[in-house]
Amino acid sequence: MRSVDRTVDEVDDGAAAREVWREGLGVAIATSAYGISFGALAVASGLDVWQTCVLSLLMFTGGSQFAFIGVFGAGGIAALPSAIASAALLGVRNVAYGMRMSSIIGDGFWRRAAAAQVTIDESTAVAISQGSTRLRRLGFWITGLGVFIGWNLTTLAGALLGDVLGDPKTWGLDAAAAAAFLALLWPRLKQRQAVAVGVAAAVVAASLTPFLMPGLPVLVAALVAILVGWFNWLGRDDAPPVKEVSP
Repeated sequence: MRSVDRTVDEVDDGAAAREVWREGLGVAIATSAYGISFGALAVASGLDVWQTCVLSLLMFTGGSQFAFIGVFGAGGIAALPSAIASAALLGVRNVAYGMRMSSIIGDGFWRRAAAAQVTIDESTAVAISQGSTRLRRLGFWITGLGVFIGWNLTTLAGALLGDVLGDPKTWGLDAAAAAAFLALLWPRLKQRQAVAVGVAAAVVAASLTPFLMPGLPVLVAALVAILVGWFNWLGRDDAPPVKEVSP
């Protein structure tokens, strides 16, 4: 009887792992696709191909990269300090992600150093949605490495094709990043609280954009989620938490 139970558990674990692989790779492919828009926009903003690729390799956080080239493209070299500041402000969220992922990643200098590079929105989201530590760790690495490889390849493709494509706005590439983020967010808007947070944060960010430097409106809007989560406003209709499965 125990051997039968062990076999069933192994089958369940295998199925769960395959589902994590599908989810992680699906997110990686979808996210990597709009790296083309970043490559094209970066070249159009005045960076050359190698500068664009190095930016993706070292910075590797989509929102910060788009903020950087947005400010740099508008002001050139004179706007470089503002561009760096904007990118850094948007990258602050990754510090919180790192704190959340620390216990999942485990110990070891090189492991943590590698994890720091791929701790992004997508890898964190896939990881925390899993039911056990083992699956969370698997989801984190599959998604993080998948996005890292795919994003840098599509960045190179976009940068090389930039001159061929012409003005990115003609093809709608300037809106590709926003559309991709919306696509990732939309399936999560299932409870009243999540919808309220999304709407309120959008209103706050849009209202402050004309008055604050790039990057700040997004950070201020994030306070909406913090306040709502802290006081659990409108959270009574949320689904009960999923019981964690032992790793």
